Amino acid sequence: MINLTINGQQHELDVSDNMPLLWAIRDVVGMKGTKFGCGIAQCGACTVHLNGEAIRSCVTPVSAAKGEVTTIEAMADDPVGQKVQQAWLDLGVAQCGYCQGGQIMNATALLKNIPAPQTREIIDAMAGNLCRCGTYNRILAAIERAADKEGASS
Repeated sequence: MINLTINGQQHELDVSDNMPLLWAIRDVVGMKGTKFGCGIAQCGACTVHLNGEAIRSCVTPVSAAKGEVTTIEAMADDPVGQKVQQAWLDLGVAQCGYCQGGQIMNATALLKNIPAPQTREIIDAMAGNLCRCGTYNRILAAIERAADKEGASS
């Protein structure tokens, strides 16, 4: 049995210790907002927070998920997550939307660690999150807006 705290709720799961956290979240707990993209931690679609740090859930075994796991479903109740999501909506960032949960999770973790990041810090932090639709300029603008840096170019 694995005990996980996901979005503040305890879950006791009868799964293998090495099951990827992604599948525990999606298939066992039933939270479908976290997406499978590549399975090798290269695209960022599966990004969640573990104790506030952005991680790739597709390669993180459930046995390593000690502490609080936060998924995209919890961002509606998170003040920084709300700002990021609102900036996404204001700027029409999403096209197909598949990567957006991971993008928002990574951006939220960034802004919690660096509330007013420089443009280069945003680009570097988001480099591991891929967007097939290529909305990178809008993603950057939305993060700057959420950081109250709209229009900044550092």
